[in-house]
Amino acid sequence: MRSDEVKKGHQRTPHRSLLRATGLKDEDFGKPFIGVANSFIEIIPGHFFLNKVAEIIKDEIRANGCVPFEFNTIGIDDGIAMGHDGMLYSLPSRELIASSLESVMNAHKLDAMIAIPNCDKIVPGMIMGALRVNVPTIFVSGGPMAKGYKKDGTPIDLSTAFEAVGRHEAGRISDEELLDIECNACPSGGSCSGMFTANSMNTLMEAMGIALPGNGTILAQTKEREALYREAARRICEIAKDEAACELFKFKNILNENAVKNAFAVDMAMGGSTNTVLHMLAIAHEADVNFRIKDINHISKNVSHIAKISPSLSTVHMEDINRAGGVNAVMKEMAKRSGDVLIDNLTIGGETLYEKIADARIIDEDIIHTIDNPYSNVGGLAILYGNLAEQGSVIKTAGIIGDRVFTGKAVCFDGQGEAIEGILMGKVKAGDVVVIRYEGPRGGPGMQEMLTPTSLIMGMGLGSSVALITDGRFSGATRGVSVGHVSPEAAEGGMIGLLKDGDEIHIDVDQYILDVNLSDEEIAKRKAAFVPVKKALQSRWLGQYRALVTNASSGAVLKTDL
Repeated sequence: MRSDEVKKGHQRTPHRSLLRATGLKDEDFGKPFIGVANSFIEIIPGHFFLNKVAEIIKDEIRANGCVPFEFNTIGIDDGIAMGHDGMLYSLPSRELIASSLESVMNAHKLDAMIAIPNCDKIVPGMIMGALRVNVPTIFVSGGPMAKGYKKDGTPIDLSTAFEAVGRHEAGRISDEELLDIECNACPSGGSCSGMFTANSMNTLMEAMGIALPGNGTILAQTKEREALYREAARRICEIAKDEAACELFKFKNILNENAVKNAFAVDMAMGGSTNTVLHMLAIAHEADVNFRIKDINHISKNVSHIAKISPSLSTVHMEDINRAGGVNAVMKEMAKRSGDVLIDNLTIGGETLYEKIADARIIDEDIIHTIDNPYSNVGGLAILYGNLAEQGSVIKTAGIIGDRVFTGKAVCFDGQGEAIEGILMGKVKAGDVVVIRYEGPRGGPGMQEMLTPTSLIMGMGLGSSVALITDGRFSGATRGVSVGHVSPEAAEGGMIGLLKDGDEIHIDVDQYILDVNLSDEEIAKRKAAFVPVKKALQSRWLGQYRALVTNASSGAVLKTDL
């Protein structure tokens, strides 16, 4: 056992003495030590109850002959951090989470791990840390929130609340309706109920084989979820007590190249958040998998979009997907399409992916469509290229409202705050392309989400007549013709930083194009005179992050060799 390094032999007498101070007995030193990586924090709806979840998991670990050691990561709620400079800290928190998990697990030589994430950057941060540690690891998230209902019975969620602000600003709803939405959009604990970033990542963990079936769809704070926690705890102990299994189920043996490709395929089929592109590229990097952003379009062409989930013009939520057969049913249906849509691969449950989905079936074809009746014959995400995005940009095609081809005049804002003010002042009109720059990983720094601007545009009734491009990123709740992750970003001299008001921008989703209609001579002239804006920072941590981070086309990973 790896933990023998801290508990075996007379030279480890002081180590055992310290461990005894935590409550360990003689009989415990022969048992596997299991790290319980928790992300309990009281300010996040998906996390405030995870302290109780950890107690359930630890009890089950003890009952199955292992010793649990709980530790915590930090967590940031993107919704609460949204629309102000708190969002600068969200993406950087992914690196702190990954590094803290690596530090605790490797410093104490724990044998295996069960990770309890749920929301925002916490899921990918924990996965990145687990890849660095590379011991058997099961992920079991806190679970999705139930959908909310307005007083009139209309299903609502967090995206409804954000868009309600724009509708209220435009005089389209009353104070009373705004309060109704505020009080009912998030009715319980859990990750926000639609296919936002948290639930996208929790779903993709099933596709990667690092979580058990139901991880992405079984509602939080239910008996069914508790059963999943206990099953995960039993399984990690089963592996940890078997030396051969510990070798077989090392994390990188599960999360390999096949797992990365399967995750992107399921993402396409279910129309996940654009943030998954950023995080899966970073995860691929940590897994030593040579997967690049350009490979995503190839996968998309071979995947049918068969599940449309809020906020993508749908009232379907994660609980509905669970009732309709869950992620396994989605994968089973996906696999019916010809070609290598899904690749068989080992999963942490012990079976292969194909074995895991063998008995799955769609229970409600109105919720999960068949491949003969897809929402689209291509996946729900696309990577656009052109002189405005030489290294790529990302659009959630599943969330497009209106035409998939858009040409309009640029209205440029140097930052999200300036954009919010401009939209509220009426600077954006039908036919415009809103440009929000200096919000990339380096320029932000930290790559803020643009949910507030996109929600204002939607709420003001401009969703189908205005496009938006940014070197920042979007919440999973974003919809409309919204293109993010534009790379190179403005802060590194990208074309998005050279745009001027009135420039004609052309977006063609089906041809994967993002261009500005300028001559080569004009572009060269602007580049020669261009000096990127560098924002003043008071935060030492954000200054360190800005100096080390790469752009979005690389997953915004940190450089380790300077």
